[in-house]
Amino acid sequence: MSLALALHHDGPPLEFVAEVPAGCITALVGPSGSGKTSILRAVAGLLRVRRARIAFGDDVWDDAQHHRETRDRPIGLVPQGYALFPHLTVQSNVETALLHLDAARRRQRASECIALAHVAGLERRRPHELSGGQKQRVALARAIARDPKVLLLDEPFSAVDRSTRKRLYVELRRLHARLGNTIVLVTHDLDEAAQLASHLLLVRHGRLLQAGPTTEVLTRPRDEAAARLLDIPNVFDARADAARAGEPPLLRWGPHVLRAVASAKVPAGASLRWAVLPSNVLLVRADKPRQHLENLVDATVDEVIELGAEALAWLRPRGLPDERLQMRLPARALRTHSVRAGAEVTVCLRAADLVLLEAEGDRA
Repeated sequence: MSLALALHHDGPPLEFVAEVPAGCITALVGPSGSGKTSILRAVAGLLRVRRARIAFGDDVWDDAQHHRETRDRPIGLVPQGYALFPHLTVQSNVETALLHLDAARRRQRASECIALAHVAGLERRRPHELSGGQKQRVALARAIARDPKVLLLDEPFSAVDRSTRKRLYVELRRLHARLGNTIVLVTHDLDEAAQLASHLLLVRHGRLLQAGPTTEVLTRPRDEAAARLLDIPNVFDARADAARAGEPPLLRWGPHVLRAVASAKVPAGASLRWAVLPSNVLLVRADKPRQHLENLVDATVDEVIELGAEALAWLRPRGLPDERLQMRLPARALRTHSVRAGAEVTVCLRAADLVLLEAEGDRA
Protein backbone atom coordinates (compact mmCIF):
# COMPACT_ATOMS: atom_id res chain seq x y z
CA MET A 1 0.00 0.00 0.00
CA SER A 2 1.88 3.09 -1.23
CA LEU A 3 1.29 6.81 -0.84
CA ALA A 4 0.50 8.15 -4.33
CA LEU A 5 0.90 11.87 -5.00
CA ALA A 6 -0.13 14.01 -7.97
CA LEU A 7 0.10 17.72 -7.17
CA HIS A 8 -0.40 20.62 -9.59
CA HIS A 9 -0.32 24.15 -8.19
CA ASP A 10 0.61 27.70 -9.18
CA GLY A 11 1.72 29.35 -5.95
CA PRO A 12 3.97 27.76 -4.82
CA PRO A 13 4.58 26.10 -8.21
CA LEU A 14 4.16 22.32 -8.08
CA GLU A 15 4.08 19.78 -10.90
CA PHE A 16 4.87 16.79 -8.74
CA VAL A 17 3.89 13.17 -9.37
CA ALA A 18 5.46 10.43 -7.24
CA GLU A 19 4.82 7.27 -5.27
CA VAL A 20 6.09 6.69 -1.74
CA PRO A 21 6.55 2.99 -0.86
CA ALA A 22 4.70 1.84 2.25
CA GLY A 23 6.57 0.91 5.40
CA CYS A 24 9.78 2.68 4.32
CA ILE A 25 11.56 5.88 5.22
CA THR A 26 11.49 8.05 2.11
CA ALA A 27 13.58 11.22 1.93
CA LEU A 28 12.29 14.20 -0.02
CA VAL A 29 15.53 15.97 -0.97
CA GLY A 30 16.14 19.27 -2.70
CA PRO A 31 17.64 22.72 -2.20
CA SER A 32 15.92 25.52 -0.31
CA GLY A 33 12.91 26.77 -2.25
CA SER A 34 12.49 23.55 -4.24
CA GLY A 35 8.97 22.90 -2.91
CA LYS A 36 9.72 20.16 -0.38
CA THR A 37 7.78 21.72 2.50
CA SER A 38 4.88 22.62 0.19
CA ILE A 39 4.64 18.99 -0.91
CA LEU A 40 4.65 17.84 2.71
CA ARG A 41 2.00 20.41 3.67
CA ALA A 42 -0.18 19.25 0.76
CA VAL A 43 0.09 15.64 1.97
CA ALA A 44 -0.85 16.82 5.46
CA GLY A 45 -3.89 18.69 4.13
CA LEU A 46 -2.50 22.06 5.20
CA LEU A 47 -2.07 23.33 1.63
CA ARG A 48 -5.00 23.24 -0.77
CA VAL A 49 -3.51 22.81 -4.21
CA ARG A 50 -5.19 23.68 -7.50
CA ARG A 51 -5.39 20.07 -8.66
CA ALA A 52 -4.41 17.06 -6.60
CA ARG A 53 -4.82 13.38 -6.02
CA ILE A 54 -3.37 12.03 -2.79
CA ALA A 55 -4.15 8.47 -1.77
CA PHE A 56 -2.76 5.92 0.64
CA GLY A 57 -3.60 2.68 -1.08
CA ASP A 58 -7.33 2.82 -1.76
CA ASP A 59 -7.89 5.53 0.86
CA VAL A 60 -8.21 8.81 -1.08
CA TRP A 61 -7.37 11.96 0.89
CA ASP A 62 -7.56 14.51 -1.93
CA ASP A 63 -9.03 14.50 -5.43
CA ALA A 64 -11.35 16.57 -7.61
CA GLN A 65 -14.39 15.58 -5.53
CA HIS A 66 -13.24 16.14 -1.96
CA HIS A 67 -10.53 17.33 0.40
CA ARG A 68 -10.06 15.54 3.69
CA GLU A 69 -9.13 17.81 6.59
CA THR A 70 -5.80 17.32 8.35
CA ARG A 71 -7.42 16.04 11.54
CA ASP A 72 -9.13 13.26 9.57
CA ARG A 73 -6.00 11.99 7.81
CA PRO A 74 -4.05 9.10 9.38
CA ILE A 75 -0.89 11.18 9.63
CA GLY A 76 1.50 12.51 12.23
CA LEU A 77 3.43 15.70 11.54
CA VAL A 78 6.65 17.13 12.96
CA PRO A 79 6.88 20.62 11.42
CA GLN A 80 9.97 22.79 11.21
CA GLY A 81 10.57 24.36 14.62
CA TYR A 82 8.46 21.59 16.24
CA ALA A 83 5.46 23.91 16.98
CA LEU A 84 5.22 22.98 20.65
CA PHE A 85 2.78 25.03 22.71
CA PRO A 86 5.02 27.19 24.95
CA HIS A 87 2.53 27.43 27.83
CA LEU A 88 1.95 23.66 28.07
CA THR A 89 4.04 20.96 29.71
CA VAL A 90 5.55 18.07 27.78
CA GLN A 91 2.71 15.83 28.92
CA SER A 92 0.05 18.34 27.86
CA ASN A 93 1.73 19.00 24.50
CA VAL A 94 1.55 15.32 23.63
CA GLU A 95 -2.02 15.07 24.90
CA THR A 96 -3.15 17.77 22.43
CA ALA A 97 -3.06 15.06 19.75
CA LEU A 98 -5.41 12.88 21.82
CA LEU A 99 -8.34 15.11 22.58
CA HIS A 100 -10.69 12.50 21.10
CA LEU A 101 -9.94 10.20 24.09
CA ASP A 102 -11.17 10.46 27.66
CA ALA A 103 -8.75 11.96 30.18
CA ALA A 104 -7.48 8.68 31.64
CA ARG A 105 -6.80 7.06 28.27
CA ARG A 106 -5.28 10.31 27.04
CA ARG A 107 -2.75 10.37 29.90
CA GLN A 108 -1.92 6.70 29.40
CA ARG A 109 -1.34 6.97 25.66
CA ALA A 110 0.70 10.19 26.04
CA SER A 111 2.91 8.47 28.62
CA GLU A 112 3.46 5.52 26.26
CA CYS A 113 4.57 7.84 23.45
CA ILE A 114 6.75 9.93 25.76
CA ALA A 115 8.55 6.72 26.77
CA LEU A 116 8.90 5.64 23.11
CA ALA A 117 10.45 9.01 22.25
CA HIS A 118 12.89 8.82 25.20
CA VAL A 119 11.64 11.88 27.10
CA ALA A 120 10.22 10.10 30.15
CA GLY A 121 10.96 12.15 33.25
CA LEU A 122 10.43 15.47 31.46
CA GLU A 123 6.62 15.40 31.56
CA ARG A 124 6.29 18.52 33.74
CA ARG A 125 8.74 20.69 31.84
CA ARG A 126 7.74 23.39 29.40
CA PRO A 127 9.39 23.90 26.00
CA HIS A 128 11.70 26.71 27.18
CA GLU A 129 13.20 24.25 29.68
CA LEU A 130 14.11 21.70 27.00
CA SER A 131 17.15 21.30 24.78
CA GLY A 132 16.79 21.17 21.00
CA GLY A 133 17.01 17.37 21.01
CA GLN A 134 14.40 17.10 23.76
CA LYS A 135 12.01 19.37 21.85
CA GLN A 136 12.44 17.19 18.76
CA ARG A 137 11.64 14.06 20.78
CA VAL A 138 8.53 15.67 22.31
CA ALA A 139 7.31 16.72 18.84
CA LEU A 140 7.87 13.15 17.64
CA ALA A 141 5.99 11.74 20.64
CA ARG A 142 3.03 13.98 19.79
CA ALA A 143 3.21 12.99 16.11
CA ILE A 144 3.01 9.25 16.84
CA ALA A 145 0.35 9.56 19.53
CA ARG A 146 -2.54 8.71 17.19
CA ASP A 147 -0.70 5.74 15.68
CA PRO A 148 -0.45 7.33 12.22
CA LYS A 149 -0.07 5.31 9.05
CA VAL A 150 2.13 8.06 7.60
CA LEU A 151 4.61 10.14 9.59
CA LEU A 152 5.69 13.46 8.02
CA LEU A 153 8.95 15.02 9.23
CA ASP A 154 9.94 18.49 7.98
CA GLU A 155 13.69 19.10 8.51
CA PRO A 156 13.39 17.55 11.99
CA PHE A 157 17.13 17.56 12.78
CA SER A 158 18.17 20.96 11.42
CA ALA A 159 18.09 22.76 14.77
CA VAL A 160 20.27 20.36 16.80
CA ASP A 161 24.02 19.91 17.05
CA ARG A 162 25.89 17.13 15.25
CA SER A 163 26.22 14.71 18.18
CA THR A 164 22.54 15.09 19.11
CA ARG A 165 21.60 14.62 15.48
CA LYS A 166 23.47 11.30 15.33
CA ARG A 167 21.65 10.04 18.43
CA LEU A 168 18.31 11.11 16.99
CA TYR A 169 19.06 9.24 13.75
CA VAL A 170 19.50 6.04 15.75
CA GLU A 171 16.32 6.69 17.75
CA LEU A 172 14.28 7.34 14.59
CA ARG A 173 15.50 4.11 12.98
CA ARG A 174 14.64 2.16 16.16
CA LEU A 175 11.22 3.78 16.32
CA HIS A 176 10.56 2.97 12.67
CA ALA A 177 11.64 -0.65 13.20
CA ARG A 178 9.16 -0.90 16.06
CA LEU A 179 6.18 0.92 14.49
CA GLY A 180 6.71 0.02 10.82
CA ASN A 181 4.81 3.03 9.50
CA THR A 182 5.53 5.00 6.34
CA ILE A 183 7.81 7.99 6.97
CA VAL A 184 8.38 10.94 4.64
CA LEU A 185 11.43 12.94 5.69
CA VAL A 186 12.09 16.38 4.19
CA THR A 187 15.78 17.29 4.17
CA HIS A 188 18.36 19.19 2.13
CA ASP A 189 21.15 17.06 3.63
CA LEU A 190 22.26 14.23 1.32
CA ASP A 191 24.26 12.54 4.10
CA GLU A 192 21.16 12.52 6.29
CA ALA A 193 19.09 11.00 3.49
CA ALA A 194 21.76 8.35 2.87
CA GLN A 195 21.83 7.32 6.53
CA LEU A 196 18.09 7.27 7.19
CA ALA A 197 16.13 6.63 4.01
CA SER A 198 15.80 3.52 1.87
CA HIS A 199 14.01 5.49 -0.87
CA LEU A 200 14.72 8.96 -2.21
CA LEU A 201 12.72 11.56 -4.14
CA LEU A 202 14.87 14.28 -5.70
CA VAL A 203 12.99 17.58 -6.10
CA ARG A 204 13.75 20.83 -7.92
CA HIS A 205 11.38 23.72 -8.67
CA GLY A 206 8.38 21.69 -7.49
CA ARG A 207 9.10 18.82 -9.91
CA LEU A 208 10.35 15.31 -9.36
CA LEU A 209 13.81 14.93 -10.91
CA GLN A 210 14.44 11.31 -9.93
CA ALA A 211 13.09 8.62 -7.61
CA GLY A 212 14.32 5.24 -6.51
CA PRO A 213 16.35 3.37 -3.91
CA THR A 214 18.59 5.86 -2.11
CA THR A 215 21.92 4.30 -3.09
CA GLU A 216 20.89 4.12 -6.74
CA VAL A 217 19.78 7.76 -6.90
CA LEU A 218 22.88 9.03 -5.08
CA THR A 219 25.30 7.13 -7.31
CA ARG A 220 23.52 7.11 -10.68
CA PRO A 221 21.90 10.48 -11.45
CA ARG A 222 19.43 10.41 -14.31
CA ASP A 223 20.51 13.69 -15.91
CA GLU A 224 22.79 16.66 -15.39
CA ALA A 225 20.27 18.52 -13.23
CA ALA A 226 20.19 15.56 -10.83
CA ALA A 227 23.98 15.32 -10.91
CA ARG A 228 24.29 19.00 -9.98
CA LEU A 229 21.77 18.65 -7.18
CA LEU A 230 23.69 15.63 -5.88
CA ASP A 231 26.89 17.72 -5.98
CA ILE A 232 28.67 15.39 -8.40
CA PRO A 233 31.52 17.49 -9.87
CA ASN A 234 32.72 15.09 -12.57
CA VAL A 235 30.40 15.74 -15.52
CA PHE A 236 31.97 15.77 -18.99
CA ASP A 237 31.19 15.85 -22.71
CA ALA A 238 31.98 12.83 -24.88
CA ARG A 239 31.08 11.34 -28.23
CA ALA A 240 29.80 7.81 -28.72
CA ASP A 241 32.12 5.56 -30.72
CA ALA A 242 30.93 2.49 -32.59
CA ALA A 243 31.25 -0.72 -30.56
CA ARG A 244 31.11 -4.27 -31.83
CA ALA A 245 27.65 -5.86 -31.96
CA GLY A 246 26.44 -6.90 -28.52
CA GLU A 247 29.14 -4.90 -26.69
CA PRO A 248 28.64 -1.87 -24.42
CA PRO A 249 29.05 1.59 -25.99
CA LEU A 250 32.42 3.31 -26.24
CA LEU A 251 32.89 6.94 -25.21
CA ARG A 252 35.51 9.09 -26.89
CA TRP A 253 36.71 11.61 -24.32
CA GLY A 254 39.48 13.56 -25.98
CA PRO A 255 42.18 10.99 -26.77
CA HIS A 256 40.68 8.47 -24.36
CA VAL A 257 38.25 5.73 -25.37
CA LEU A 258 36.18 4.55 -22.41
CA ARG A 259 33.92 1.53 -22.20
CA ALA A 260 30.59 2.21 -20.48
CA VAL A 261 27.40 0.36 -19.57
CA ALA A 262 24.16 1.75 -21.00
CA SER A 263 20.56 0.67 -20.57
CA ALA A 264 19.63 2.07 -23.98
CA LYS A 265 21.38 1.95 -27.35
CA VAL A 266 23.66 4.93 -27.98
CA PRO A 267 24.12 5.68 -31.71
CA ALA A 268 27.69 6.11 -32.95
CA GLY A 269 28.68 9.76 -33.27
CA ALA A 270 26.11 10.98 -30.76
CA SER A 271 27.18 13.72 -28.35
CA LEU A 272 26.44 12.96 -24.74
CA ARG A 273 27.25 13.90 -21.16
CA TRP A 274 28.63 11.42 -18.66
CA ALA A 275 29.49 11.48 -14.97
CA VAL A 276 31.57 9.58 -12.46
CA LEU A 277 31.69 9.96 -8.68
CA PRO A 278 35.02 11.15 -7.23
CA SER A 279 35.07 8.01 -5.05
CA ASN A 280 34.90 5.90 -8.22
CA VAL A 281 38.03 7.47 -9.71
CA LEU A 282 40.47 4.74 -8.66
CA LEU A 283 44.19 5.36 -8.32
CA VAL A 284 46.25 2.63 -9.99
CA ARG A 285 49.39 1.64 -8.11
CA ALA A 286 52.55 1.89 -10.16
CA ASP A 287 53.48 -1.72 -9.33
CA LYS A 288 50.02 -3.17 -10.07
CA PRO A 289 49.55 -5.35 -13.19
CA ARG A 290 47.29 -3.49 -15.62
CA GLN A 291 46.27 -6.01 -18.23
CA HIS A 292 42.91 -6.70 -16.56
CA LEU A 293 42.09 -3.06 -15.73
CA GLU A 294 39.67 -1.10 -17.92
CA ASN A 295 39.43 2.54 -18.90
CA LEU A 296 42.89 3.62 -17.77
CA VAL A 297 43.49 7.38 -17.92
CA ASP A 298 46.90 9.01 -17.46
CA ALA A 299 46.77 12.39 -15.74
CA THR A 300 48.76 15.08 -13.99
CA VAL A 301 47.83 16.02 -10.43
CA ASP A 302 46.75 19.66 -10.45
CA GLU A 303 45.78 20.17 -6.80
CA VAL A 304 45.45 18.20 -3.57
CA ILE A 305 43.38 19.10 -0.50
CA GLU A 306 43.36 17.03 2.71
CA LEU A 307 40.09 16.87 4.66
CA GLY A 308 40.82 14.89 7.80
CA ALA A 309 41.09 11.20 6.98
CA GLU A 310 40.09 11.84 3.35
CA ALA A 311 41.62 13.85 0.55
CA LEU A 312 40.52 15.32 -2.76
CA ALA A 313 42.81 15.44 -5.77
CA TRP A 314 42.07 17.29 -9.02
CA LEU A 315 43.62 15.72 -12.09
CA ARG A 316 44.30 17.06 -15.61
CA PRO A 317 43.71 14.08 -17.93
CA ARG A 318 46.26 13.63 -20.70
CA GLY A 319 45.15 15.49 -23.82
CA LEU A 320 42.37 17.37 -21.99
CA PRO A 321 44.05 20.48 -20.51
CA ASP A 322 40.74 22.24 -19.85
CA GLU A 323 39.16 19.38 -17.87
CA ARG A 324 39.62 18.60 -14.19
CA LEU A 325 38.73 15.15 -12.89
CA GLN A 326 38.14 15.02 -9.13
CA MET A 327 39.28 11.95 -7.18
CA ARG A 328 38.45 11.12 -3.55
CA LEU A 329 40.89 8.89 -1.70
CA PRO A 330 42.18 8.19 1.82
CA ALA A 331 44.59 10.89 2.98
CA ARG A 332 47.21 8.25 3.83
CA ALA A 333 47.28 7.25 0.14
CA LEU A 334 48.72 10.66 -0.76
CA ARG A 335 51.99 9.78 0.96
CA THR A 336 51.94 6.05 0.20
CA HIS A 337 51.60 6.68 -3.54
CA SER A 338 53.31 10.11 -3.79
CA VAL A 339 50.16 11.90 -4.93
CA ARG A 340 51.04 15.61 -4.98
CA ALA A 341 50.69 18.58 -7.31
CA GLY A 342 52.65 17.95 -10.49
CA ALA A 343 52.84 14.17 -10.06
CA GLU A 344 51.94 11.85 -12.94
CA VAL A 345 49.29 9.25 -12.06
CA THR A 346 47.08 6.68 -13.72
CA VAL A 347 43.46 6.17 -12.71
CA CYS A 348 40.91 3.50 -13.55
CA LEU A 349 37.32 4.40 -14.45
CA ARG A 350 35.33 1.18 -14.30
CA ALA A 351 32.67 0.84 -16.97
CA ALA A 352 29.96 0.10 -14.40
CA ASP A 353 30.76 3.38 -12.60
CA LEU A 354 30.36 5.63 -15.64
CA VAL A 355 26.88 7.15 -15.76
CA LEU A 356 25.49 8.22 -19.12
CA LEU A 357 23.23 11.21 -18.49
CA GLU A 358 19.93 11.74 -20.24
CA ALA A 359 19.37 15.08 -21.92
CA GLU A 360 17.11 17.04 -19.57
CA GLY A 361 14.46 17.46 -22.26
CA ASP A 362 14.32 13.73 -23.03
CA ARG A 363 12.09 12.77 -20.12
CA ALA A 364 8.38 12.49 -20.58
